[in-house]
Amino acid sequence: VQLQASGGGSVQAGGSLRLSCAASGSIFTLNVLGWYRQAPGKQRELVAQIIIGGGTKYSDSVKDQFTISRGNAKNTVFLQMNSLKPEDTAVYYCNAGFAGTAMNYWGKGTLVTVSS
Repeated sequence: VQLQASGGGSVQAGGSLRLSCAASGSIFTLNVLGWYRQAPGKQRELVAQIIIGGGTKYSDSVKDQFTISRGNAKNTVFLQMNSLKPEDTAVYYCNAGFAGTAMNYWGKGTLVTVSS
């Protein structure tokens, strides 16, 4: 399984970015797609998840600010990030989970930098 993420970059506070992630390979039992982030000196944390077939979950810190969605293809996921703040600066990682297994996969990460 491979996860290809894109869309990171630098933006001023208040701006927006959209991250994209596409999963490929043996994804027949793909069940969950999500985004995590890791800020400098901090642990990786969940940002948002979407369940294939319905249902989303957000970190309290990004509710009403970020929106996770799927593309027309089952294997793609987007993260629309609005009203970005400097504290949103982090490397964002795409994550995929599969039905019937605890295994999950990670993309390489894309850097989001928000300047004040």
